[in-house]
Order: sequence, then C-alpha cells, then structure tokens
Amino acid sequence: MRIGYLGAGNISSQMAATVAQMDEAENYAVAARDYERAASLADQWGFERAYGSYDELLADPAVDLVYVALPHSHHREWTIKALEAGHHVLCEKAFAVNEAQAREMIDVARTKGLLLAEAIWTRYMPSRTIIDDIVRSGSIGKVLTVDANLGYKVDMNERMIRPELAGGALLDLTVYPLNFASMVMGDDIARIDARMVPIHSGVDGQDSVTITYADGRMATMFTTMHTMTDRRGLICGTDGFICVENINNPQRIQVFDADGLTCSLRETIDVPAQISGYEYEVLACKRATEEGRIECPEMPHAETLEIMRQMDAIRAQFGIVYPFER
Repeated sequence: MRIGYLGAGNISSQMAATVAQMDEAENYAVAARDYERAASLADQWGFERAYGSYDELLADPAVDLVYVALPHSHHREWTIKALEAGHHVLCEKAFAVNEAQAREMIDVARTKGLLLAEAIWTRYMPSRTIIDDIVRSGSIGKVLTVDANLGYKVDMNERMIRPELAGGALLDLTVYPLNFASMVMGDDIARIDARMVPIHSGVDGQDSVTITYADGRMATMFTTMHTMTDRRGLICGTDGFICVENINNPQRIQVFDADGLTCSLRETIDVPAQISGYEYEVLACKRATEEGRIECPEMPHAETLEIMRQMDAIRAQFGIVYPFER
C-alpha cells in the first residue's frame, strides 16, 4: 500500500519511521508547502517522491492512501480534496474541528465509496482488546468509574497555541482520555461537566472533564499541555481495578483484586512488542481497503462523530470559538 503524506512535520516523521519498517506499506510520496521540508523527509525515510504542494501529491494516481498530518484546522479541506481526487484517507486525530466538519468529510467518503479512517491509534492497538477482554470477563466486577490523565509539555509548539490552527489541549490531548472512557463505558451520557484554564492566546492549556452516564457511572479526566503527567488510566470495578500505564500508548496493564479496603496485584500484562504503535492503524486501513470498506471497524464513523459531539459540548462550556468558525 503506497502512502502519500500531506505534511512533513513531527507526526509525519514518526509515521514514516514506522512505515519504513513495514512490509505491508510503503513510504511513497510526501508533500509540504516548503519543498525542501518534503525533500528532507523523503531523503531520510526513502520516499520515492517529494512535492512542494499538496495538490501535486493528490494528482499522483500511484498514491493508494493519503495520510493527512496537518493542523486540525486543515483536516476538513484536505481530507475532502483527497477523497475527491479518488484516494482513500487516514486523517489524524482530532478528526476535525467540530462534528459538522466531520459529518461533511464522512458524507464525501460515502458518496465516493472510499475509505476514511481516523488515526486515533489507541483504538487500533492490541492493548484495546486486552483491556476489553478483562472488563468483559467480569473479573473486576461491575465497572463504575474510569479516571485518566494525559500531559505533555508542548506549550511551546506553535500548532498548540494558535487559535487559527484550532490549538489547545482539547483536540490534541483531551481526545485521548475521551476515547479511553468511551472504549470502556460506552456513550450513553447523561451529563458532561468541563472546565479549562486558558493560555495567553485564549485556547485551553489545561482541561478537566467529568462525564456522568445515564446509569450513574462516572469518568473523570485531566489533561495539560504545560507539564508531563504519569498518563495513567484507571478502570475501577466492584471487585478490583485495572491500571493502564500510559493511555496514549499503553505499555503495561496491571489487574488488581480489591475487597473494599485493601487491594493486591493479581496480574501484570506487558503489551506486545511493536514498531511504534502507528503500524496498527496502517494495517487496519490496508485490511479495510482490501475488503472494500469505507470505515475501519476498530474506529467506525459513528464513534468518530460521537467523540466530536463530546468535544463540541466541552468546548461550548469552555466558551472557545475558533476564528474560522465565527
């Protein structure tokens, strides 16, 4: 599967380093507004072609899958252009800026009969199946609470702080604990309560979100782009709990028994060895295209839209409107 990259930034470099070690996919083409940046990435990771504009790459019929690795503000435009050019698309998270954009992108994919997938890598990893199997087994009892945090010091990154690029913690970081909670608790939500602390540009620098579900269960989450956190996820049941080390790319899963006042470690599960973790979403796209699907079962369009709805509701409570939405 020949992949064409829109964007030659850090995330593209990480994906290219991964694909370079895969037999099932190939770093074929990369495009950037600055040709030299594209050429540099191409030289580093063995791309066959480098382009100085996104349109040039989309005009290349040899591209099988377009990987949209641009700021959130550009996802809708270039995803739709890639689909209209006849390419399957893997679009980075957050999939879009809001639900309306996401729905428009998905509608185009359905009209064209082409794959459109969201690159929220935690949905595709083997760790998701491991966690799901533990929860379904009932070994920790009925799950009542999920807690997750994610923090990196990325507040010096221009993409993260500029409102016109849809910067802030929500679309880049909070999207991960929202997905973590959704994978465990489902989406029958009764209430979302959210607070944030803005930075100088007006975007959210730190987020706190509590979700209350219709049956009384709860999920709490905290994200920050100012500091590193332990990135831990807890799934708490009536008979025990699961501790996930790094919800952004799980490395270890621990299962504890609990009797109400004390707990003991029952099992430690090391996540299978991987290249980086990005390979799983690429392999899912390859399987889906070979099967003639327009969505990946690991992250169907309905789930993408649901997470976008949740982020719209959270951002409304923040009072943040990006300049291009006005």
